[in-house]
Amino acid sequence: MTQHLSIGTSTLAYDLVGEGPLVVLAHGMGDTRNSYRHVVPGLVAAGYRVANVDIRGCGESSVEWDGYSRTDIAGDLVALVRHLGGPAVVVGQSLSGGAATIAAATAPDLVVGIVELAPFTRKQPMVDLGGLLRSPAYRKGFARLAQVLATGSLTAWKKYLDVAVPTKPADWDAGLAHIEATMSEAGRMKVLQKMCQTSPVDAGAHLGGVRCPVLVVEGSADPDWSDPRAEGERILADLPDGLGELAVIEGAGHYPHTETPDEVLALVLPFLAKAHARG
Repeated sequence: MTQHLSIGTSTLAYDLVGEGPLVVLAHGMGDTRNSYRHVVPGLVAAGYRVANVDIRGCGESSVEWDGYSRTDIAGDLVALVRHLGGPAVVVGQSLSGGAATIAAATAPDLVVGIVELAPFTRKQPMVDLGGLLRSPAYRKGFARLAQVLATGSLTAWKKYLDVAVPTKPADWDAGLAHIEATMSEAGRMKVLQKMCQTSPVDAGAHLGGVRCPVLVVEGSADPDWSDPRAEGERILADLPDGLGELAVIEGAGHYPHTETPDEVLALVLPFLAKAHARG
């Protein structure tokens, strides 16, 4: 059942299931909370209360917001944790991975751990020329994202997703149809384009201020980087010593929670137990 949290004149949509310590799930741009459909049951069965949120401008959340930066999204996540009576572990994918970093650094009383799935958490080069030459997948993903940014084409976004999800789940056609229906609604593609224009510089500036455990999960076949493992290692290097751990799921792309949910749960469940015990 969809619930709503008012933030200013806008609303966030989320659903809440299970009993136990709180876990908040936040998806990436151009997506909805449906992307965690294969992960939520496992978290609930393990004894967690799970809030699965449509980030601002996406899914069933309202369209009109003042901004779409990671700082903006982090403020929404902190507000949701506070509303639900945290503390919480926040799981963020892609854009929301950076937002989770900011939430942890700015609200350490409410965020006791973060999981970053294929996160954009550090300043990125304008163009990775070496990566474009070395990696056909990176080259293809880069070109399709550039087309989305330039044209706002839903067809281009679907072509990007085809590259970004190399291992299709059994219900991929239904999941893609859900994304297509949502992104066809008025204003949704404009939100995606605005999110494409944001920079993770704000998240990177907060890495040194994080005080809770951090799990970074990368997919070895993620086309958003020519070397996903190296990107994860750079995030850990910018965190305080001893807080971060990195896992790389072989063959997964930019959406490991959709492609390889069992592997994600196997990594996340021990981390949740540790983070909530520490918090």
